Amino acid sequence: MTSKIEHPVADEPPWSETLTDYDQCHLVTYLRLLDADQDGADWREATRLVLGRDPDQAPDLGRRCWETHLARARWMTQTGYRHLLALRRL
Repeated sequence: MTSKIEHPVADEPPWSETLTDYDQCHLVTYLRLLDADQDGADWREATRLVLGRDPDQAPDLGRRCWETHLARARWMTQTGYRHLLALRRL
């Protein structure tokens, strides 16, 4: 069973050294990916449940989608959150 995703998930998140609109729309997605990774969830399960992709239909694309979104989620925990906090101060 997949969950409803409010904002469509791109094949890869746009990469930038600053916070993007895509990042802001997918903060919950990033948190769910980080939780799944921390819990040791299989990438296929996370791809299906969090990203709404069927990893069996296109395994390479599904894995790349998971890898790049997880990398962006990690970037958010190391750098991106500062940009988010700066926006909140405005």
